[in-house]
Amino acid sequence: MVALQTQTAWLDADEVPGPPLPLGERVELPGRGTTFLRRVAGPVGAPTVLLVHGWCASGGLNWYQAFEPLGAHFAVLAPDLRGHGRGIRTNDRFRLRDCADDLAAIIEAEGCGPVIVVGYSMGGPISQLLWKRHPHLVAGLVLCATGAEFVTGHPERRAFAASMMLAAGGLRVGSMVGHVPHAIGRRIFGHAPTRPGSMTTWAREEFRRHDLRLVAEAGRAVSTFSSRRWIGRIDVPTTVVVTTRDRAVSPDAQHRLALAIPGARIQRMDDTHLACASPDFGRRILRAVQDVDDRTVAAPA
Repeated sequence: MVALQTQTAWLDADEVPGPPLPLGERVELPGRGTTFLRRVAGPVGAPTVLLVHGWCASGGLNWYQAFEPLGAHFAVLAPDLRGHGRGIRTNDRFRLRDCADDLAAIIEAEGCGPVIVVGYSMGGPISQLLWKRHPHLVAGLVLCATGAEFVTGHPERRAFAASMMLAAGGLRVGSMVGHVPHAIGRRIFGHAPTRPGSMTTWAREEFRRHDLRLVAEAGRAVSTFSSRRWIGRIDVPTTVVVTTRDRAVSPDAQHRLALAIPGARIQRMDDTHLACASPDFGRRILRAVQDVDDRTVAAPA
């Protein structure tokens, strides 16, 4: 912990409600917008890990259990995606490929590529697209609680997509609704993972920052995503972390993802889709990232 504190500033729980977090900063991506990025410097010369959060989360919410374990071994970047937290705001529709291009712009601006990309839930499709669209920036992948597609049955896919489009359309009415009171957001999206005390306050503030119109459109984008036609072409070391009690992305879909990627390894975590709130989550993600990093180092040039 002491080593980490000498490399990056951490929020003090007495000053800012919430868990210890690396300080974030606004980052301007030319031609794309302004996003928010948390970073941990990590050991000198360490590889960089890019953390891609899930739907309705933020870089802080999704990865607060992982910053310290990962930061002891790697440099860490955790941006907020479009419409989530303090991510890019736009009047355009939310598209997963735009998020992938945003991440590519961050890597290039930081001059840290190629990186190990860790995608959780919605972050999984975005990570896959980052590899597909910018393969030279991706050294390896860790995919957790995610799949090559999220809604597998055609009727279910159409129903889910339609409901998300309706929600997104409704939220566009009235001057492009941005921030909605937390009580309304909570009824739409459910409760945030919480800890006792100040954690609840901090999580509530993170949710309140969402642009719910973009978040609703993100839900529709996830529902229509499929990488089945090209997932088998992924050629970087990959580890899939399967959440075995997941009811949002079925363990079967997660296993199919792993089996579709040549040479992918599977690690299992006995938890639900909210595994990222588990105290054990950081250690498990570190193990998966180290597995990918070992294979990246061992791979021939």
